[in-house]
Amino acid sequence: MSTGTYTQLLDLACGAFLLAAVVVLWRRELVAIVQIFALQGIALAAIPLLLGLHEQRVVLVAVAVGIGVLRGGVLPYLMRRALAASVPPPGEEHQYEEDVSEARETQPLVNVATSLLTAAALTLLAYTVARPLVDLAPSPATRALPVGLAVVLIGLFVLATRRRALAQVVGFLLLDNGITATAFLAASGVPLIVELGVSFDVLLAVLVLQILTTRMRAAFGTTDIDDLRELHD
Repeated sequence: MSTGTYTQLLDLACGAFLLAAVVVLWRRELVAIVQIFALQGIALAAIPLLLGLHEQRVVLVAVAVGIGVLRGGVLPYLMRRALAASVPPPGEEHQYEEDVSEARETQPLVNVATSLLTAAALTLLAYTVARPLVDLAPSPATRALPVGLAVVLIGLFVLATRRRALAQVVGFLLLDNGITATAFLAASGVPLIVELGVSFDVLLAVLVLQILTTRMRAAFGTTDIDDLRELHD
């Protein structure tokens, strides 16, 4: 693979990776948000794949395959199951309005327009903060480093402003995706055993969150964090 092709494909993967995080802020339907997260997982897997092909490192290619399977397939599948479990079976017409709200982020703490403007500001902040790091060792990978930092900040923003439990899970996973991308772009990845350990932890966390979300819906009839806080008060 020539350097020019490698640079263009890496920029394309990083652009898709950042765009998916921004689109999560734009969409309110939880099904669409999970689908976008799956696409971001594939874009994330493309980063170590391109690094591995360019540097001829088989380990990085294997890690890319594992990331694609986990973050583009397994985790979205578990979230779709949690979302399906949060909606009562058909026939309970008296809960129709509640069913719709459970499938949508109806009232985020920050509206869509402000969220998109905040994402733009966070991206500019990431590029400003990362500039000294990029200047230390300029390369196609390090020049894309601000993308990983921007997704970390956007993930934190989603985690703090969404009210549905599943949307907050997506925010947590966006944060983790951003950290993983930053590690690959800054240092060409981490040892395979470390990546396997982190992936296992993330899978375990999502399994626990899926169980908690299902139990919350069964016990309280909602996964809205504000409603649960009112029950606590």
